[in-house]
Amino acid sequence: MEKIYDIAILGGGPGGITAGIYAKRAGLDVVIVEKNMPGGAVVTTPEISNYTGFVSISGMDLATKMFEHAQSFDIPFVFDEVKSVDLLGETKKVECFGQTILAKTVIIAIGASVRRLDVLGEKKYIGKGISYCATCDGNFFKGRKVAVVGGGNTALEDALYLSNLASKVYLIHRREEFRGQEYLVNKLKERDNVSFVLNSVVEAVKGKEKLSSVVIENLESKKQTSLSVDGLFVCIGRGPDTDIFEGQLQLTEAGYISTDINMKTNLTGVFAIGDIRDTPLRQIATACSDGAIASIKAFEYIKTGKWQV
Repeated sequence: MEKIYDIAILGGGPGGITAGIYAKRAGLDVVIVEKNMPGGAVVTTPEISNYTGFVSISGMDLATKMFEHAQSFDIPFVFDEVKSVDLLGETKKVECFGQTILAKTVIIAIGASVRRLDVLGEKKYIGKGISYCATCDGNFFKGRKVAVVGGGNTALEDALYLSNLASKVYLIHRREEFRGQEYLVNKLKERDNVSFVLNSVVEAVKGKEKLSSVVIENLESKKQTSLSVDGLFVCIGRGPDTDIFEGQLQLTEAGYISTDINMKTNLTGVFAIGDIRDTPLRQIATACSDGAIASIKAFEYIKTGKWQV
């Protein structure tokens, strides 16, 4: 007879790990499925200074601490990718590439993936000058010229991180003002090797074997110029990875999973937390909060057999 877990958590980021800890403390049999490293997108964040208890900590260090916390409760991790799900029945079925997982409830915490520019040449130079993770690839560009695209905290943080490595950092943003926090902008203004390219967008990327330049268009003048760079870091946000849930879960127009305040979806026994759900704020703190709520509500459902709306 196949094992049936109480909860299968899809995603091992802050929300998923928190959900696992709460579930294990409640005496539930839980498993976490993660396709990459524990910590999710947190791993790629150079510095975190808005998570309570840590004045400053790297994303990798925080992810490591969270994983160690989960390990202290002997929470099993399955390092595999989910390829399909069947959430309609009483027993939920999660089909991974290496195995099938059955569970009474499922907490979806798979986050969101990076958005691409979708400009000429982008696909060609991914891994050949174009990156979506400064902390992963920044060391390849020591002493070289790079550009960062974006206007949120991730773009600002990545530009700061790269300014410690690269000889020159261009920060390209389509507006005059940034969406990211002002103190990050001010820190960038203090760096001599950082230049702001505002009201501008990337129109194309060029090179031979590797990226060598980006074509920039000013949105006001419509004038195009070419920046000579060795690296381009794209930080324009993330989008939900919800294709495998279409036809089963209720999604928003933007593709996020709809939930109520208890993280419940339209399907009995299925919850969604963190960046994957329709939420007004996507932060580590809110993902952890979502995870705690979902686990407690899953516990109530498992113990009572009732799905209370």
